[in-house]
Formats: sequence, C-alpha cells, structure tokens
Amino acid sequence: MSARKILARVALILVVAATLAGVIYIMVRRLGLNPDYDFGAGAYYYADIPEFEKKLNWDTYAAKLPGWVYYLLFFAWGAVVWFIWKWVEKKK
Repeated sequence: MSARKILARVALILVVAATLAGVIYIMVRRLGLNPDYDFGAGAYYYADIPEFEKKLNWDTYAAKLPGWVYYLLFFAWGAVVWFIWKWVEKKK
C-alpha cells in the first residue's frame, strides 16, 4: 500500500473519530434542545416547535450580500463537488 493511501486512511479515520466524538458530546450535553419543548428526537427540528416563526428574530438572519452572490457560491460549490466526483470516479 502506498504512503498516500495510508495517509488518506489515517485522515479518514481521524475525521470519522472526530465526528463521532462531536456527536456524542452534543448528545451527552443535550446541546440544541430547548427544555421547554420536549418533543423527543424531533426537538432538534425547529418546525416541530409551535409558533416557531414568532420566536425567531428575523432581522438577525438578514442577507448581507446581494442574492446573486449566494447563487454564484451555490453553483461554484456544486461545480467543485462535481469535479471532485469526476476525479474520484477516474481513480476507480
């Protein structure tokens, strides 16, 4: 096995381990849950909270850039992912 493949596997294992550690930390600390709204697992989804739209400060989440910038970033990200996908498929 080449050094690149070994390094890639080690990096993958580290990312998976860090993700699992983060998930366990969030679950143990019960981060993101609102104790006033106990809907079980669905409590993480704000759509389950009654009258959620009245509890959100909509001005806080106003776009700071023109809309076309967000569309451009979205399509650029899609292009990057597509090129990575092509590269991965070529390696097979």
